[in-house]
Amino acid sequence: MAETLVQVRNLQKHFPVETSIIDQLRGQRNYIHAVDGIDFDVGRGEIFGLAGESGCGKTTTGNCLTRLLDPTDGEILFGEDRTNIAELTGAELKAYRRDCQMVFQDPFASINNRFTIEKWVMEPLIIHDIGTREERQSRVVETLEQCGLGPGEEFLDQYPHELSGGQQQRVSLARAMVLEPSFIVADEPTSMLDVSVRAGVLSVLDRLAREEDVTIFYISHDLSLLRYICDRIAIMYQGSIAEMGDADEVLSRPKHPYTQLLLSAVPRIDPDTTRERIRVPPEVKERIGGVEGCPYKYRCEHRFEACDTVPPMFQPDQAGQQVACHLYDEANEAAAPRWEL
Repeated sequence: MAETLVQVRNLQKHFPVETSIIDQLRGQRNYIHAVDGIDFDVGRGEIFGLAGESGCGKTTTGNCLTRLLDPTDGEILFGEDRTNIAELTGAELKAYRRDCQMVFQDPFASINNRFTIEKWVMEPLIIHDIGTREERQSRVVETLEQCGLGPGEEFLDQYPHELSGGQQQRVSLARAMVLEPSFIVADEPTSMLDVSVRAGVLSVLDRLAREEDVTIFYISHDLSLLRYICDRIAIMYQGSIAEMGDADEVLSRPKHPYTQLLLSAVPRIDPDTTRERIRVPPEVKERIGGVEGCPYKYRCEHRFEACDTVPPMFQPDQAGQQVACHLYDEANEAAAPRWEL
């Protein structure tokens, strides 16, 4: 991995559950552990993917990284000086947000339809008091073209409703890139787009990482997409990371039972090939107060005594792939089946 840009240590985000007034007076409060003590590093210029079911904590993690949500506990260390952005306030937090931007899932909801494209993309430059009017406009045109909307001058006076979904998402990306950030959190930026236009948006993100050295934290349900665009990925389940490593290796040789479950559900293109579907109980326990032991124990067919009480720790192999599972050891690694998307 390249030089580390972001280090996350024991990141936690808990949301209070509504309780009765009597319980509140008694000091009894319950919390859902949306993110429950996760650790990972993201290298400079790397595209790091985060995958998992809906409700597993992916978006909450992204919102904590951008400080749209304040973490309950843990550290988010950023840059060469390892500044803990979880503790930033005021002018320091504003400065960090210039260096860290977010691209949201729904371009139709994330863009203000009353603004022209020029005004919408230029607004971050105004907020951070960057450049003169002429310099700002020149930067907006340059960024629009950088994100695949060229010639940029033709889009300045247009409104979002005049653009296609793919063009709107490129505008959202341009608004994030106009400040020249080093870190972008992309929360399923192509999930609401037609397949025919996804490739264009993905190619822009890939070029930003490879040519501009921008670090991208990519959140998605789509394992095939993550394998295509990401250098490394982490698989998340119920607020915890189950498996992490090189994208191709994790999705080719999944070690955690949950990763194997996800891959068994991916449709096969070749009708002559078959793959046994892994069946598990559909019930997912609520995370009120956290889960003792392994978070996946309620759905795992390999569950045994240690899973109920002992939290699994990351166990790396020689290639750097890490899995949080009590079943994992060198013998299991050698016998692991190879999966293909």
